[in-house]
Amino acid sequence: MPSPSRRVPIEPQAVDAPLTASAVFLVLTVAGSDEAHATVRDTLGSVPDIVKNVAVRDLNAAVSCTVAIGSDVWDAVTGAPRPAELRPFQPVVGAKHTAVATPGDLLLHIRAERRDLCFELERQLLDRFGTAVAVVDETVGFRSFDLRDLLGFVDGTANPVGQDLPDATLVGDEDPAVAGGSYVVVQKYLHPLQQWQLLTAEQQEMIIGRTKFDNIELDDAPADVQKSHKTLATIEDDDGEHDILRDNMPFGSPGAGEFGTYFIGYSRHLWVIERMLQRMFIGDPPGMHDRLLDFSTPVLGSTFFAPSATLLATIGD
Repeated sequence: MPSPSRRVPIEPQAVDAPLTASAVFLVLTVAGSDEAHATVRDTLGSVPDIVKNVAVRDLNAAVSCTVAIGSDVWDAVTGAPRPAELRPFQPVVGAKHTAVATPGDLLLHIRAERRDLCFELERQLLDRFGTAVAVVDETVGFRSFDLRDLLGFVDGTANPVGQDLPDATLVGDEDPAVAGGSYVVVQKYLHPLQQWQLLTAEQQEMIIGRTKFDNIELDDAPADVQKSHKTLATIEDDDGEHDILRDNMPFGSPGAGEFGTYFIGYSRHLWVIERMLQRMFIGDPPGMHDRLLDFSTPVLGSTFFAPSATLLATIGD
């Protein structure tokens, strides 16, 4: 008698991989030909093997690569049902600041404790993609001191932990065709550090919403006072607070005079990050924007969906 069919368990990608000493955020566009799409499909299906090929050189280096795919190429590259909320990055235009939208069909989030292994994994992946892709942006991030950004504050304190982490980042039964996947939004912010450093520590703390030295959350300001970044980036509704996973990293070169924070947010629901950006750039109430934006200029903005590892493994078939 044949055994009853069993549901294949869904394995997510390692969106919750630990923050490593080094990372590469690689945004690519895909050429429009059928040949290019075929090359991308084949390469994406081979990513786990390519990662293993590099990771074996140092099993303690926590080498990983999370792959995410943009709305414009999802159908041609995956052939899978579209995630319900997947759409291009929506620009947010405030009275003073704008969250810009920039091109992006693929995102490779490469992480490792060693910079050379990030370099080698990126090199092998780009060799496999060949002329099927073009690099839009390559940003190398680094872990700074005790997880601090270049503004001097601990970043990622509000990240979910335990069971709250997959609950906040992985699509569930509400969209079963892509369950185990995650929406991903990336932005690249440049900081005018000389202007920021003219502020007192107390002024900086009021903007961020936390103390600088010991990372203690400050009470919310009264409703008629400019709200902090912490408050505007917190999304609540009748269902409670909606968390996202931030794996932000500092980047930059003092010699080149360009440095900042690379924001990358993983979320079960894209609307959560979109509402967060609306609150930051437009303000809540409108006109009272996030004052951190006075010291953080976005130059990149793209949206992707990171399919489960189970779905990703079938793309090249």
